[in-house]
Amino acid sequence: MSELDVVKEQIAYLKVWLGILVVTDISVFGWLISNLGTATAILLWAAVVAVVSLTAGIFLLHRRIERHIDSLRGL
Repeated sequence: MSELDVVKEQIAYLKVWLGILVVTDISVFGWLISNLGTATAILLWAAVVAVVSLTAGIFLLHRRIERHIDSLRGL
């Protein structure tokens, strides 16, 4: 397998995880919005922490994918 194919597979694998993170982030954010008045404070804070963490993870994974794509320019 050539180096180009390996990098393409890595990008595809990272894109799958990016999609999972995005769906999870949207779901947790939706739960947070819909349960603002009924959930306990600890659950609300846990959801806020989860949304912030997932959003940061999405950003970092996106940057990693961009670096892999930029590395393809030289191949």
